[in-house]
Amino acid sequence: MAFNIGSGLEGKSVVVTGGSGGIGREVCLAFAAAGSRVAVVDVDQTRVDALVAEMEGGPHLAIAHDLRPVSGHAELIAKVVGAFGRLDVLVQTAAVLIRRASVFDVSEADWDIQHDVNLKASFFLCQAVARTMKEQGTGGRIINFTSQGWMSGGFGGSVAYAATKGGIVSMTRGLARSLAKDKITVNAVSPGAADTAMMRSGMDDAALAGTIAQIPLGYMAAPSELAGSVLFLASNHASYITGATINVSGGWLMY
Repeated sequence: MAFNIGSGLEGKSVVVTGGSGGIGREVCLAFAAAGSRVAVVDVDQTRVDALVAEMEGGPHLAIAHDLRPVSGHAELIAKVVGAFGRLDVLVQTAAVLIRRASVFDVSEADWDIQHDVNLKASFFLCQAVARTMKEQGTGGRIINFTSQGWMSGGFGGSVAYAATKGGIVSMTRGLARSLAKDKITVNAVSPGAADTAMMRSGMDDAALAGTIAQIPLGYMAAPSELAGSVLFLASNHASYITGATINVSGGWLMY
């Protein structure tokens, strides 16, 4: 698939969190193919280095960074702006999912780490990036990742995760209203079942088969099938879209 025809993504400076994960990796590769400069952000330096070595074009950045300490966000942005000269797009795929057998098995520690990574860090990184984009004066694009759980509520022991993803949708809408005057659009992508290590974690074969049976298209998405929605939202083609949640679930949910 050619992403760069008329997209306006050539030369853009892009940050992708969770960049070496299943979906994040494909997003990074797609932006690179579109001619963007990409800062791949994840916790493991070896993995981000390996991904950057595979990416087309460049220059790109490989940054190992833990997003949970909010005080470190300014340093992260400064690295990107120092290398690329500006920051045009933020894509947040970083997330933690902890499944438990029952809602009664969810611990306070489970709740805290999922909210710290999935919601708290996401908000404050959006805040820091939006401040930089506002100072630049030329607008920007923020694309957050939610999950079908934001609408379904999740299942059993994944309720805490679903709560964070519901928060992402509300946060995205609020930021979209708040930042529109600065020409910064804020949208979310909502995967259903994407074939990643996170999706498969904590599920046996029977549970996985039961999930797939609910999907009208009949299969889990390849992570690359999520990348197109992200690039669309970052492109010239989505200039009048903000506050939206794009449903990419193979029909598992329809809204």
